[in-house]
Amino acid sequence: MTEIPEAELRWRFSRSSGPGGQGVNTTDSRVELSFDIAQSGALTDVQKERALERLAHRLVDGVLTIAAQEFRSQLRNREAARVRLEAALRDAIAPPAKKRRPTKPSKGQVERRLENKKRRSDVKRLRRDVF
Repeated sequence: MTEIPEAELRWRFSRSSGPGGQGVNTTDSRVELSFDIAQSGALTDVQKERALERLAHRLVDGVLTIAAQEFRSQLRNREAARVRLEAALRDAIAPPAKKRRPTKPSKGQVERRLENKKRRSDVKRLRRDVF
């Protein structure tokens, strides 16, 4: 994946909800990381097209926003948001998977499987109690 310039990332910080001790109301530990896919110069046209299509449900006007607030530290939340952005983009711009060619088992494989099933059935039948 290509490197995304820091200039194309927009950071926003706010107070995180939930427990956090004495510093909960004074520190802006919640992080929102926004990346404008449509206007990015770091991605090729093909990558942009794939990302816009695959992330359409998460985009607002072509901008992907990732929020992180699971840590008490802003620094750790920044790192978590960056990792999530990288993962989302990596999955979105990956080339499509190869089509699976449907195949059938060979005649010999089918016969061997049925023979093994018959043999196993006989073994289990012989284990039964005879009344």
